Amino acid sequence: MSSDTPGATVEAAAASDAGTAIAAAAVGAVSETPEAAVLVTDDDGIRRITLNRPSAANALRPADRDAVIAALSDADADPSVRVVVLAANGRHFCSGADVKALAGDRAAGGEKHVGDATRRIQNGAQRLVSAVLDCGKPVVAVVGGPAAGIGAHLAFAADLVVASEEATFLESFVRRGLVVDGGGAYLLPRRIGLQKAKELAFFGDALPAREALALGLVNRVVPAAELAKTADELATRLADAPTSAIALTKRLFNTSLDGDRAAAFAAEAMAQELQSHAHDSAEGVRSFVERRAPQFRGH
Repeated sequence: MSSDTPGATVEAAAASDAGTAIAAAAVGAVSETPEAAVLVTDDDGIRRITLNRPSAANALRPADRDAVIAALSDADADPSVRVVVLAANGRHFCSGADVKALAGDRAAGGEKHVGDATRRIQNGAQRLVSAVLDCGKPVVAVVGGPAAGIGAHLAFAADLVVASEEATFLESFVRRGLVVDGGGAYLLPRRIGLQKAKELAFFGDALPAREALALGLVNRVVPAAELAKTADELATRLADAPTSAIALTKRLFNTSLDGDRAAAFAAEAMAQELQSHAHDSAEGVRSFVERRAPQFRGH
């Protein structure tokens, strides 16, 4: 993706509450932020969060970012939601934060103070990535085109990533004299190791989908015509799965690289204890003994 792509990546400014109030209302129906920049729908246990600013390469403004965060938080708390699908309309998945919105906020902000940038990042890009990582429901990212900066990190934070053959991933921060943010310094070394992470960050070259697959950043690469179908198949399987078992497993895996063996083993044992009280745990064992398909409820 060229550097003059609309909204090319850097992290946007302070949080806005507009998108939060709108997206939080989305349960069982379509909800939209102003200008329909983020669409939220629920169907058969699947929450679909769709970026919908194709004319701006799906660059995220603060309100758009907050709408995505709110939709994820609501999905986490809603027992009828079993899986979340992150997708985008148009040629781009997400070109990152909206540079025009960032520039406008900075111009209106007056004198710059120590800590301003820290607060912007913590309340913005990092909060968005954390919302994906911390969501108790499995999150599937559907990437049909370029994903840059925070757009790439939004995908990398997901539990599963399905990409089209046209998809690319780009770390554009250093190319613009900026430091990687939005969780990139946390996600990339854990996903692909230090050396490759540094190469992607230092040079900012576009990473094609097939190479991302080889590195382990992507789970599936399919022709564009098969992208939606492939993502739907995975989402449907997850929607029919024991949701609480997936939530606990997700938490174990996401924290496993941050602690030692003793801590990981203790967390694993506690998670198994918690899940042993779930309906789906008993149903899974019972259905195996009775040689029938399990009927999971998600709890």
